[in-house]
Amino acid sequence: MSLPPSSHHYVLTMSCPDTTGIVAAITQFIAVHGGLITETAHFVDAHVNRSFMRTCFQGDALPPREAIEAEFGAVAARFGMEWELHDADQRCRVLVAVSREGHCLNALLHRWSIGVLPIDLVGVASNHPDLRRMVEWYGVPFHHLPIEPGRKADQEARLLDLFDETRSELLVLARYMQILSDAACGRLRGRCINIHHSFLPGFKGARPYHQAHERGVKIIGATAHYVTPDLDEGPIIEQGVERVDHTHGPEEMIEIGHDLESVVLNRAVRWHAEHRIFVAGRRSMVLRS
Repeated sequence: MSLPPSSHHYVLTMSCPDTTGIVAAITQFIAVHGGLITETAHFVDAHVNRSFMRTCFQGDALPPREAIEAEFGAVAARFGMEWELHDADQRCRVLVAVSREGHCLNALLHRWSIGVLPIDLVGVASNHPDLRRMVEWYGVPFHHLPIEPGRKADQEARLLDLFDETRSELLVLARYMQILSDAACGRLRGRCINIHHSFLPGFKGARPYHQAHERGVKIIGATAHYVTPDLDEGPIIEQGVERVDHTHGPEEMIEIGHDLESVVLNRAVRWHAEHRIFVAGRRSMVLRS
């Protein structure tokens, strides 16, 4: 049964030390203010004794977001919560960075164009012009940001300026073959997702599928993670794997890997846009109901 449309639809995310009464306090607060919970997920990490919760609620009687935030502050303070309240109807503004390989970018563009990826794709930036035609076919602005010899820092600064100018909230590295500086990683902390062409950890560097083939691996994969100054060591959001055997050559592995990368990256972007990801140290949790 579909729910009637509502003028107010919010997503509340929070984490705090685990104790008795957290879920009751949140659900009671929503009920008192005339909200109807449409989705909720709660997880307790026993290793660190911390509670994580994501709750969607809606209702015409609900006050504006600013008023809810002001009143919920008392509940949050009682439990020592780290929390955010989001307007569920406000889409995440996403800037994509890419180099020459377009399989992940094309998957993002397609899912965005048919309305199944809940983001506003504000532009695509690349250090090469190769993918301009594909991007502009979708009606998305393409920004060519070449890297001049010895001026990589200048190009990165232009990319960060573009992120700010487009009011982007997430930078997606869709096979962007440049390493961001530590300063850029710090500036984009929790707002930059990368897709790695293997099931981390393993086979880093050039020709990863050829390395995997030479080793006779039986599983290949892809990993989406948040970007940190530690290369390819950021909190993992999603991974995908596929079994292979001696009959698969390097080119077949590449094709399988490209499919995995596209699916895994789309999931990670969706979950970030839906405020489902909670980062705790080097780990991340995705609350899916």
